Amino acid sequence: MAFESTPFPFTTLGVVGTGAMGRGIAQLAAQAGLDVVLFDVQLGAVKEAKAFIEGLWERSAEKQRITFEKAQQYSNQLREANALTELADCDIVVEAIVEKLEVKQGLFSELEGIVSTQAVLATNTSSLSVTAIAAACQHPERVIGFHFFNPVPLMKIVEVIPGLRTHSDVTHRVTALGEAMGHFTALTTDTPGFLVNHAGRAFGTEALRILGESVTDPATIDRIMVDQGGFRMGPFTLLDLTGLDVSHAVMESIYHQFYEEPRFRPSPLTRQRLSANLLGRKTGEGFYLYVDGQQQMPVEPEIASVPACPVWISQDDPQSAKLLAELVESAGWTLESGEKPSAEALCLLTPFGEDATGCALRQGLDARRCVAVDMLAGLEKRRSLMGTPITQPEYVQAAAHLLHQDGTPVSTLSDSNGFVLQRITACIVNVGAEIAQQGVADPATIDRAVELGLGYPFGPLKMGDHYGAARIMTILNNLLEATGDPRYRPSPWLRRRAELSMSLTAA
Repeated sequence: MAFESTPFPFTTLGVVGTGAMGRGIAQLAAQAGLDVVLFDVQLGAVKEAKAFIEGLWERSAEKQRITFEKAQQYSNQLREANALTELADCDIVVEAIVEKLEVKQGLFSELEGIVSTQAVLATNTSSLSVTAIAAACQHPERVIGFHFFNPVPLMKIVEVIPGLRTHSDVTHRVTALGEAMGHFTALTTDTPGFLVNHAGRAFGTEALRILGESVTDPATIDRIMVDQGGFRMGPFTLLDLTGLDVSHAVMESIYHQFYEEPRFRPSPLTRQRLSANLLGRKTGEGFYLYVDGQQQMPVEPEIASVPACPVWISQDDPQSAKLLAELVESAGWTLESGEKPSAEALCLLTPFGEDATGCALRQGLDARRCVAVDMLAGLEKRRSLMGTPITQPEYVQAAAHLLHQDGTPVSTLSDSNGFVLQRITACIVNVGAEIAQQGVADPATIDRAVELGLGYPFGPLKMGDHYGAARIMTILNNLLEATGDPRYRPSPWLRRRAELSMSLTAA
């Protein structure tokens, strides 16, 4: 029989696979008013999952978040299934089983012979093609991606991913279901990584590239991204939390699915650490050591006090120069105002996407006295600096002491194009812009999905507007020119809007 789309809301939802994801989906569905049927091939798993979910509702009632009557009502909506055939009356079935294409295809083929012709089959896959999963079905138009994030009740986002043959009514109904379950529904196309995992490719891979170039260590990169960038956690803390057995596999999978797109290139560093079983928290050691589950963050090196010296500030970027001048004056150091520095002056540079070496030589300055300061995020919370390979140590120390005089932490890096914050931020914005260019999702959905799914301080397009699209373009173009690596080529979406002084969030 042909698949018959219906505009009616879903009333009974089946969940196949009662692990962490399946339990979370079942909990939200019951709370949204649906009857829920739980099934798992593992003996005792359904009973255990039902007891777990009911325990959550009971504790919520004890804490007066819901009434005991409501907890009982939710519990009454949960039903155990001992066989897959007991899902026959479900009008939508969500699978949350192993991430293997052939297993998911087999399940959906079997379900097609059990559920009604109007029933929808939804996959919670995080990495497999929805179109490929649907290809094994007689009615691929009823198959859709419905991707939640762990923990499901707390991560207030679900990706709705129609395959190439998914019926539009199915998409509308599943989107409405996601909203009824209390989540932001991010409608996205069936591309590798969908939306959130796709958008998250730059954060870790560029941090690993910085580490691989010996610019600095993991702790410094994490501190910069948290303090200067406003991220909840740094990339290496995140990699340790997720586990390299998961993170590296996702990096490689998305890279290969995009046919070796340079923007998503993984790092050999994670492959080596994976081989050494340095997976992160789960093994007690990753980029950090863990004692009793607690991350052992290395102590920051102390900044030595040194005598004040005259300071000359490059006028390459007037706003950055003004902020640095105010800092110099508040510290009581002598600020030189000449077109060129004196022979004793510490020369402060403010490059974007350049290294200290190139910036000093371009301006005809003595590289032995030049120190570059990252001004992308201003001078709040943390400051990053770097000298050239021939900058005399006393000038690097003087710059660090000057920037630290008001107590703000200072990170000293090896010379590199774009510091840490500039590089990672520019890559995040660029990937987000390319997602918009490809039509994976609309700009508002991209930003909101990333804020909810990845916890970034801004979505990638808002981030570009925050720092300025033209400035992001400058960073990327300088990185591309210096390295020749196409991973830094700007997205057309970014380039056009920067040239037109348009918001990146404009459709």
